[in-house]
Amino acid sequence: MNAAAQQTFRALADPTRRDILLMLREQNMTIAQVADNFTMTRAAVKKHLTVLSDGGLIKVHSQGRERINTFNPAGMAPVLDWLTFFDAFWDDRLNALKSAIEKDASND
Repeated sequence: MNAAAQQTFRALADPTRRDILLMLREQNMTIAQVADNFTMTRAAVKKHLTVLSDGGLIKVHSQGRERINTFNPAGMAPVLDWLTFFDAFWDDRLNALKSAIEKDASND
């Protein structure tokens, strides 16, 4: 797994960061707006947002004096790629099992 994918999975590993992503999916928010939803300091929220940004899951842009955090759906690509690999793995395994069962049934 490449470094970018590692950062994405690291970002998703924390339940608080997953909650933040769900909020940002609904609307863009400032650090203060995100912090209003948690019982932690703005500094702690900022650290979570930094990890999400490093993982490519959010984008941050300035609007006047504020920094606006936006969900980046394209950042989920490493996760989808990883899951697709296992989806293909299980498709192959299940097809092999089906073939074996059909072969065994035809021998009866």
